[in-house]
Amino acid sequence: MEVSVQEAKTHLSRLLRRVEAGEEIVIRRGREPVAMLVRAPAQTRKRNIWGNLEGSLAPDFDEIPTDFDDYV
Repeated sequence: MEVSVQEAKTHLSRLLRRVEAGEEIVIRRGREPVAMLVRAPAQTRKRNIWGNLEGSLAPDFDEIPTDFDDYV
């Protein structure tokens, strides 16, 4: 599908729905194509929240301290 810059400005939400459905939209200025709306690639990478932290846990990290016996 081809649309003018003015049409793209006026109907951007509608055009984005069409792009989400897999259509490619060419935007032209006069008769010359100047841009293309295409769906962005899906993000497949999971966020790595703790991966860049330095250090490690102590070997006894999961052990319950002896002074916590009343709470266990």
